[in-house]
Amino acid sequence: MLLRLEVRNYVLIDALNINFPEGLLILSGQTGAGKSILLGALSLITGAKSDSSIISEGADNCYVEAEFTSPPFSLKEVLESADAEWDDNSLIIRRVVSRSGRSRAFVNDSPFPVAQLSKLGAALIDIHSQHQTLQLNNPLYQMELLDYYADSIALRELYTQIYHSLQQKKKELASLKEQYLKLNAEREYNLARFEQLDKAALRPGELEELEAEQTSLSHAEDIQFNLSSALQALNPSSEDLPSLSASLKEASRALDKVITYLPHLQSLNERLETARVEISDVEEELEARLMAVDVSPARLEEIEARMSLIYSLFKMHSCNTIEALIAHKEQYEHLLRGGDTMSEMIEELEQEQAQLSAQLDQAAEALSSARKAAAEGFSAKVQSMISALELPQACFSVDISPAAPGPYGADALAFNFSSTGRNMQELSRCASGGEMSRIMLCLKALMAEYKAMPTMIFDEIDTGVSGSVADKMGAMICAMGENMQIFAITHLPQVAAKGKAHYLVSKAVSGDRTQTIVSALSQEERVQEIARMLSGSVITEAAVANAISLLS
Repeated sequence: MLLRLEVRNYVLIDALNINFPEGLLILSGQTGAGKSILLGALSLITGAKSDSSIISEGADNCYVEAEFTSPPFSLKEVLESADAEWDDNSLIIRRVVSRSGRSRAFVNDSPFPVAQLSKLGAALIDIHSQHQTLQLNNPLYQMELLDYYADSIALRELYTQIYHSLQQKKKELASLKEQYLKLNAEREYNLARFEQLDKAALRPGELEELEAEQTSLSHAEDIQFNLSSALQALNPSSEDLPSLSASLKEASRALDKVITYLPHLQSLNERLETARVEISDVEEELEARLMAVDVSPARLEEIEARMSLIYSLFKMHSCNTIEALIAHKEQYEHLLRGGDTMSEMIEELEQEQAQLSAQLDQAAEALSSARKAAAEGFSAKVQSMISALELPQACFSVDISPAAPGPYGADALAFNFSSTGRNMQELSRCASGGEMSRIMLCLKALMAEYKAMPTMIFDEIDTGVSGSVADKMGAMICAMGENMQIFAITHLPQVAAKGKAHYLVSKAVSGDRTQTIVSALSQEERVQEIARMLSGSVITEAAVANAISLLS
């Protein structure tokens, strides 16, 4: 429950620090006194949006802090995920809004993401504002009410989980099919390119080899002539001219004859022999090279055709190396194989989608069955509660019909109502403002039974009713206050008299400054406030007596 609320510099509230007990608590005051301002300050700590316009004139920031006792254990995970400390006994939420518009939040004195405050607020407090009665016409809100009564929230969450998984699977499948179609559209092109490169049987370094051989073949005659000339110089074909090798041999023999006399010439003789051996090797190599020279025009034509093919592939695939062409071939091969892999993936996804669809159908059937089983009891209970609020002929029912699967099930819900018991229609078409207020209160009372809610705030839920109906609505709210903390903002004395404690919201003017003040009323002050609510600006003795009677 809400134990304490502290507000600083929020619109017309300069400073407020007030403690609240358990049970039914009444807030009243003249129209425009600032009750909505108080609710606005409270909504800040439950995650409402903020800006600098809420800061009191002359202040640098506004500050709202609320302390709750015995917070639901379900919030422990939310706090720990944000590195905030958990306390079984107390939960203190603080929100600070600066003049720049920046907002910060703290939970148990630890920084806390503002975006996650709504998760805490939903479990700590339920603010029913005047316009919220319009939610009765919202099918999702109606569905939530029925699901809480039917205890089918877990079934709905399971269904929603499967539903979102199925939608994600459908999205993945559609994307993959689109890629597959695109790949198939390009398959013939990719296959032709792959086969062209595969048929070419390219080898790394092949072009350099071909260019070298082409150069050799193109200049074969020149090569032969010059090799022959070199051999001729080393070994003349004329019988009158000895070969260079023979001449070196002859020179070596001559030196042999003088070495006996000049031993130091032995090294020269060895050098001559080395030169002769080297010249012989060169001669043999030149003869081998001369014999290896290919002068085949057919081979030259073959090489030039191969080179022409490679150059055309360069141009076609926008590259300039054989290694790049080989990489292109591997890429086309990967795309062709990818199509086969993608086909298998599509088949697997289709099977998974079919399984999820079957699971969704089962979950939808279970959820729908739970709702239908609870609808009659829910309708009877609401009708009984409405009848107790002086609508004895009223009828209320829940109509459930099949619908296309959505995030919350495959059911269409409609709340039907008739104040006379005849010609039932959808609630939004036939209920008056006073009837809507009574129905909303009944549904909130039911929700309080089936949904753990430590604190509930009713902002003039009794709008459009008066007299004995207001008295009975006050009794119903009072009964709710026996099990939970209830704040009731009201203008009706019949409701105000039921409260365990009563707070007056008023405005005070000091110079040119207007402030909103919230003060707890004593028993005598409560008599005067309820008398004012009964009689207006002039409090009569009859109004005072009536107020005392209501309070007793």
